[in-house]
Amino acid sequence: MKTYDYLIVGAGLYGAVMAHELTKQGKSCLVIDRRDHIAGNIYCENIEGINVHKYGAHIFHTSNKEVWDYINQFAEFNNYINSPIAVYKDELYNLPFNMNTFSKMWNIRTPQEAKAMIEKQVAESGITEPANLEEQALSLGGRDVYEKLIKGYTEKQWGRDCKDLPAFIIKRLPFRFTYDNNYFNDRYQGIPIGGYTAIVEKMLEGCDVETGVDFFSLRKEQPDIAGKIIFTGMIDEYFDYKLGALEYRSVRFETEVLDCDNYQGNAVINYTEREVPYTRIIEHKHFEFGKQPKTVISREYSSEWSVGMEPYYPVNDEKNNALFARYKELADKEENVIFGGRLGNYKYYDMDKVIEAALTAVREL
Repeated sequence: MKTYDYLIVGAGLYGAVMAHELTKQGKSCLVIDRRDHIAGNIYCENIEGINVHKYGAHIFHTSNKEVWDYINQFAEFNNYINSPIAVYKDELYNLPFNMNTFSKMWNIRTPQEAKAMIEKQVAESGITEPANLEEQALSLGGRDVYEKLIKGYTEKQWGRDCKDLPAFIIKRLPFRFTYDNNYFNDRYQGIPIGGYTAIVEKMLEGCDVETGVDFFSLRKEQPDIAGKIIFTGMIDEYFDYKLGALEYRSVRFETEVLDCDNYQGNAVINYTEREVPYTRIIEHKHFEFGKQPKTVISREYSSEWSVGMEPYYPVNDEKNNALFARYKELADKEENVIFGGRLGNYKYYDMDKVIEAALTAVREL
């Protein structure tokens, strides 16, 4: 029976970076994943010649040149700029909130007019100590921005009324008083030509990789398969939920092929009305400026999560963070096990931060 220096649980971005770096150092690695494919949530599936982001839109962006240079070893990136649009009833608005948004909303033209309108509506709210998310949003941006662009979308994302959500979810509102629809402020941005799966395939070269494998079953059958474990699954599941289950939000996708070459004219369109059941529609071909005769769209639905469902976003409120801290204490005592990634650290990570964290962990090893 073959044994390895490292068993890496999860073939997502964190696990793949760790595997690549450890293999370069001459370590033997077995990478396993419960799913039937590699690349975790950045997995791209080719449909009608289009790289479909199976688990939601993934746009790579970073201001860290080291990370940008690192990821560019594995793929060439295009110059895609994320410029989502919001639909409220029959109105279209640019995101992030910028002068195009304010001009459309209030029929104004200058930054001074936009600032005056926001200040007026904030003052009219009369809120100085926000007690919930609704009051926080009104105190930061006024009624129009809140009701048209925040309220319905947020309630769909979290599955509850904004009055029942804590204020800290919105720490600030990203107002920009320029006519710039670029969602991210980061210096480097783009989509890998050919999709993300090919990046992870290159990262995992030289490793043994097995998909459709459950870690807990493998550990029972072969407890001595590796000297060390890098675990990127759910930290509470690792400990059999013995302190209770951490909470997540889940996401469901409805993907369909359409017999037209262009459905919505943009990669990402958010639907901010509460009455529209999905949060957004992704048209995947626009990530890579596709010219295919057909198109593929995914409607995204936010949903409650329970044990056994796919976990997406950690619910980082006071109660869950306190529970995670207790699991972290247990994790720190586990000999020869390193916990990492979104689920292992109970933290929402952008892709560049995943790479940073993995590279830091390798250096510490």
